[in-house]
Amino acid sequence: MANSDPQPRRGDQGGPPFAGRNVELERQNPDLLVPPTTDSRLVPNLKFSFSQAHTRVEKGGWTREVTSRDLPIASQLAGVQFGLEPGAYREIHWHQQSEWAYMLSGSCRISAVDHEGRNFIEDVKEGDLWFFPQGVPHNIQALADGAQFLLVFDDGAFSENNTFLLSDFFAHTPRHVLAKNFGWTMEQMENLPEREKYIFQGDVPPPLQQDRVISPTGDIPRSFKHRMTAQTPQRFRGGTVRITDSTNFAASVTTAAALVEVEPGGMRELHWHPTTDEWQYYISGTGRMGVFAAQAAARTFDFQAGDVGYVPFAYGHYIENTGDEPLVFLEMFRHPRFEDISVMQWMANTPHEIIADTINVRKSMVDALPTTKQTVI
Repeated sequence: MANSDPQPRRGDQGGPPFAGRNVELERQNPDLLVPPTTDSRLVPNLKFSFSQAHTRVEKGGWTREVTSRDLPIASQLAGVQFGLEPGAYREIHWHQQSEWAYMLSGSCRISAVDHEGRNFIEDVKEGDLWFFPQGVPHNIQALADGAQFLLVFDDGAFSENNTFLLSDFFAHTPRHVLAKNFGWTMEQMENLPEREKYIFQGDVPPPLQQDRVISPTGDIPRSFKHRMTAQTPQRFRGGTVRITDSTNFAASVTTAAALVEVEPGGMRELHWHPTTDEWQYYISGTGRMGVFAAQAAARTFDFQAGDVGYVPFAYGHYIENTGDEPLVFLEMFRHPRFEDISVMQWMANTPHEIIADTINVRKSMVDALPTTKQTVI
C-alpha cells in the first residue's frame, strides 16, 4: 500500500478507486482503504489529526485543539497544540479543568499561585512536563529558543478558547471597581486592555533567579514540574516505556501518562486499560492500532506524527510500528494511576490448561509465555 496509487483491492476482491479521491489521505490510511480481514462490524472513529484542526493565529504564536467536537468518542480528555515565539506569552489564566502539558521542543517559563498565595516558578524544556490543578492561575512564557508544547485537559468538551483570562476579566469589570479593589486611579488604568490578549509578544524573561517572587506563605509544596524523559525507562525487547503518574509526580492527581517508544518491527503489546479511556498523541514515526470492541467488532487505524488516537475503556488493542524509525507516542489517562492489563501476562498467570482449552493450542505454548509484563515486544 506504499505505492503512489493505492487501490481498494485485496486479491480478487475490491475494484477500481472512486473517481474523486484524496490519494495522499489514502496513502496515510492504508488500513482504512484495505482493512485487515480481521476488521469487523461497526467501531466508532478513534482518530483525528491536529493537521485537520482549526488554527488560531495570534501575534507571538498559534494554537489548535482536538476535542470531542472533532473526535466525538473522546469524552474524557481533550488536547491542544501550542507554539510560541521567543518571549511570547500564553496569558495568565485559569481553567475549570486541570492542565497537563508535555514540552515537545524549545523551552518556556511557567508560574502559578495557589489559594494560599504560595507560588511556583520554573523553566521547562523538551521532555519535561507540568501539571496545574483546576482553578489555579498560571502563566506560560517562551524563552529564547521559543516553545512548542502539548496541553491535555481532563474533559473531552474542553476548549482553549473558553479559559478565564486576566485581561478579559479586567475588561469586563467596571473601572471604578478595579480602582477600589487595587487602590489605583483612573489615569493609572487608562491603558488597560479592552479585550482579551490571550497570546501576545513580550521580551525574553531574565534568568530564573531574577524572576522569582518570594511569597510570605512560601512555595507550592508539590512541584508542578516533572522531568519525564529524565526518568529511567522500562526497557523491553521492542522499545521503552516511561510512566508518569501520581506515584512519581505527586501533583498530577487527575492525569496519568506513559511515553512509549517502539522500535521498527516492534509493537505495544496486546492489552487494555481496566479503569479509564486512553487518549493518545503521536510524536514521531508511523504506526497502526488494532482495536477490539467486543461482540466481534474490530477496526484498524493508521497514525502519523501529530495524530490523536482514542481507545474507550476496556477495549483491547495493540499499536504496531509500521515504519523504519522509532514510533514515539504518549498514552494519557484521566486517572491518578497508570494501569493496564497485559494479555500475555494474564494468560501466563492463569491455569495453563484453561487457556489452552479456550484458544485451542497446545499447553506447552502457554507454558512458554513469560509471566511478567512485556509492554513493548
